[in-house]
Amino acid sequence: MWGEEPPATAIASLHNHVGRLRRVLSAEGASRLSSTPYGLLLRVADGELDVQEFTALLARARAARAQHDWQDVSHHTSAALSLWRGQPLSDLPELHSLESEVRHLCQTHLQALEWHFEAELQLGRHAEVTPELSRWASRHPLHEALHVQLVTALYRSGRQAEALEAFEAVRSALSEELGVGPGPALRGVHLQVLTSDPVLLELRTTAPESVRAGAQAVVVARDAHDSQAATASRAEATPTPQEAVVRQRSIPVPVQLPADTALFTGRQRELRQVCQLLERTADGAGPRVVALTGMGGVGKSALAVRAAHLLRDQFPDGQLHVDLRGFGAGTPRPPHEVLATLLADLHPAGAGASAQPLPEDTDDRAALLRTTLADQRVIVVLDNARDSDQVLPLLPGTGASAVIVTSRAALPDLPGAHHVPLAPMDIEEQRALLSAACGVERVEHDLDGAMRILAACAGLPLALRIVAARLAARPAWPLGVMADRLGEGGPGRLSALTAGRWEVRATFASSYLALRDSEQATEREAARAFRMLGLWPEQVFTPACAAALLHRSPTQAGELLELLVDAHLLQSPAPLRYRFHDLLGEYAAERADEAEPAEEREAARLRLGVWYALALESARLSMREGGPLPPRLEEEPPAPLPVFADEAQAMAWCREELANIGDVIGRAGNGPRPDLAWRLAVWLFGYMRNNWWTGQWEEYLKQALRIAEQHDDRLGRAWVLRNLGACHGMARRLEKSIEALRTALTLFDEPAGRVAVLSNLSLAYGFQGQADQALAHVREALDLHRRSGGGGRLTAILVSSLADALRVAGQHAEASARYREALALWRDHGDASSVAITLANFGDVLGVLGRREEAFAALREALDTLDRIGDIALVADTLVIAARTHTRFAEWHDARTRVHQAIDLADRHHMTAWLSDAHDVLASIENAHSRGA
Repeated sequence: MWGEEPPATAIASLHNHVGRLRRVLSAEGASRLSSTPYGLLLRVADGELDVQEFTALLARARAARAQHDWQDVSHHTSAALSLWRGQPLSDLPELHSLESEVRHLCQTHLQALEWHFEAELQLGRHAEVTPELSRWASRHPLHEALHVQLVTALYRSGRQAEALEAFEAVRSALSEELGVGPGPALRGVHLQVLTSDPVLLELRTTAPESVRAGAQAVVVARDAHDSQAATASRAEATPTPQEAVVRQRSIPVPVQLPADTALFTGRQRELRQVCQLLERTADGAGPRVVALTGMGGVGKSALAVRAAHLLRDQFPDGQLHVDLRGFGAGTPRPPHEVLATLLADLHPAGAGASAQPLPEDTDDRAALLRTTLADQRVIVVLDNARDSDQVLPLLPGTGASAVIVTSRAALPDLPGAHHVPLAPMDIEEQRALLSAACGVERVEHDLDGAMRILAACAGLPLALRIVAARLAARPAWPLGVMADRLGEGGPGRLSALTAGRWEVRATFASSYLALRDSEQATEREAARAFRMLGLWPEQVFTPACAAALLHRSPTQAGELLELLVDAHLLQSPAPLRYRFHDLLGEYAAERADEAEPAEEREAARLRLGVWYALALESARLSMREGGPLPPRLEEEPPAPLPVFADEAQAMAWCREELANIGDVIGRAGNGPRPDLAWRLAVWLFGYMRNNWWTGQWEEYLKQALRIAEQHDDRLGRAWVLRNLGACHGMARRLEKSIEALRTALTLFDEPAGRVAVLSNLSLAYGFQGQADQALAHVREALDLHRRSGGGGRLTAILVSSLADALRVAGQHAEASARYREALALWRDHGDASSVAITLANFGDVLGVLGRREEAFAALREALDTLDRIGDIALVADTLVIAARTHTRFAEWHDARTRVHQAIDLADRHHMTAWLSDAHDVLASIENAHSRGA
């Protein structure tokens, strides 16, 4: 009744419960409840126990199911399911001894559900059972049998689109939760829905004759109703029997779709969306144009052809296909010529209407096409369109005909179109495509090679198909050999992605050359921007940093970036942020090396590096952080710098740009300004003071130190070592911290730098428990600071450090006074992080002094502040201090709670140093508790 930790009143409460039970049960006459040596015994007669009755009903359902007697199966499973009231024993605490029994009961409940829904479907009650089936399927998102039944029920109810959505939902759930795809049954029913397989509508049963007759009557009635509805909805569009015979004899229906892609994989969401839209078009209620847009090689044409094949029955008057040649070899086909082709295909020679010559004017031809399509249901695939001007004259006006347009341009000005943008494939779709092409066993045999291939192809279906084709021609090759040749992004990857007429580089070139050779100056400028951005292909660009690289204003840079997005040569993952697809970035870098002079490439890289250094300086100056600042970079910014209204904006900018800053640090060592590396790494202190625990700052500092050492930069080494010592100290790597700081102390000449290093050394020695060293260094720092006329925020730092050293030395009363002084200084400066740190240490000292209420008031304020600013590491620190303080007052439960919170936080954020400290504190709590301290 209470689990592993019963309350102190458990015995008395149990006696009260038993007494009430006896009174209730005694009303029936004979006592049902009696005492035994093993506990209380409740006597239950046959038919009174719900589990027993449920099991018997399920056995009867099993026997009826073996005879295909679906009426009895439905009856018995309904009775069994009516006994259930949610999860068994859910009102009791977790009892390990009952877990297996509860699990078994839940499994039998699922079995009853499956058989019940199976019986209802076999009896033709798909519409009635769908709501309940949907509810249970949503409760069990990974139980495939229920989802097979749900897809079947939806499809039989005429809800094909919802059936496809139901499949996609369970596919996603299986992938995200278990990392697997749907099983054979789910895949099979999905294929039946996609292909409108009539077998899925059949009720395959060998039930008794009366059952079969009833079920068949339901099917006949439903089919008759559906047939009448379909006839009524399309009465005007469907020719009379006589007209149909004439049409069949005189005008052959054009069927021009290319062969469907044999290995079409993935894109189920987009395919379902296109099919749903154009099914409505066939009924006269949907958009007439669907535009599939995306970068070259992303699979637009394959998706368009697959959708058109699936929709053939909806458009019986013809399926047309035209390659508009908007990108690639040759000249884009003019609408005037394409109109002639379409009209000829719809009215071949000798078909009456074509006896009249075609109009000479393009607009007149477009009008004739609209007239021709008005009373027909035709689907037209316009593949590889250059722009909206090429497509507009080819669109139907009214009626039930549909058009699928594919283009590498965004086509934002295509009127009435429904846009379906295609992104690169996700990892599961890529893996499915590679498995379909190479065989599941081959992929499973070399999973590492397979994953490296997927990384190199970066979600581009064309690249994957090229790799698959090359592997098919080399059956003896392990996948790892091909992965090595692709090099996961190394030089020559684009050259390796070639197979016959398939070539990734040529596909990209057709998009780029369309801009480079354009008659419009803006598009030619965009082509140059594409090349210049290729100088930094891994970067996420904003208009501001792109302005520095391109030597343009942010407005001009933003317009060029948007134009490249519309041409699908750049991606925009978030507002005003832009990046290359991995392979396109490699192609852009090739074009930059080929077309831009070396001096211009170098100048552009330098502009970007200087801009980031100045922008980071601006961000750091907006943060309320004490201590001496590194020397400023006295240069004019190559483009306007970001303006920060407050510290939060500056921190947000650093968070968004951190990866780019790291990239600039790495590249600076090979450029004309290696000092940019240490400047950027050191100026990051303001942001990293609250985020150092991720490990990124340490890597950047180490990289900057190597560059400073290579170029014999004394000032750079001093500042990097000072910050590296602080970073090690925050992570409790105290020996490394002291080593770095002592070296930095020998490199600094000016007082402010030496004061900062001495202060950090005091902290490191304090954490080591070396109170004498901690006090000596902080007092030396204070003396030097006062002699050099210092004040301001550095004074607050030094007073805090002195308080810390006094606390380590056991001089708690003096430490308390110094913490109070430091707290006032930090509050005056408005430094929330330093206020919280000081409060946490102050609370620790107050606890030692026995001032409980003051101690916990300080710790609560510290935790609230740190939670607000999001400093995970300091929250963990403060929780440990709080646990230690509770221990001092013998508050064992609260102490354990706090330390477990710290352990959980450290574990979730991989802070191994905190895990060790927190476990040590937990051990000390248990020892103190066991001693009765």
